[in-house]
Amino acid sequence: MTERETTRLVAWSQELRQVHHRLREALAVTRTALADGTPGEAATRELLLYCHGFCAALDGHHRGEDRTLFPAIEAAHPELRPVLRALEQDHSMIAHLLGGLETAVARAAPPEELDQHLEGIAAIMESHFRYEERQLLTVLETLELTAVPGEVLGPI
Repeated sequence: MTERETTRLVAWSQELRQVHHRLREALAVTRTALADGTPGEAATRELLLYCHGFCAALDGHHRGEDRTLFPAIEAAHPELRPVLRALEQDHSMIAHLLGGLETAVARAAPPEELDQHLEGIAAIMESHFRYEERQLLTVLETLELTAVPGEVLGPI
């Protein structure tokens, strides 16, 4: 195996860490926008923009994993099937929470309610990311997957 091939293999674990980092940052920016409390319609429009961007990025990340990454891991490591199913269940739960947030933002819910939605998403997302990294980073260092990172790990 050449150094370039080794670098590409290890890059999947690095890509996952970087995507998780960017999603954590996007959530922090969204929460800061809410906490800043710009009054009236301007705050609602700004929060809609932040939430839409964050929700789309997180949902795209999970869809990419479910569609491309997890099947590749399962093919190479069938013993990880229970781990992958648990991660997919997390994806479903997070999608439900994101839907609740989007609904609350669309109806201009009070900041306290929006923050509760973001707090719930943050807790599940962080737990999910830590579990995923503990279970999969080593596997990703040797995973042979020829694909575009944005298609596998989402648009962020």
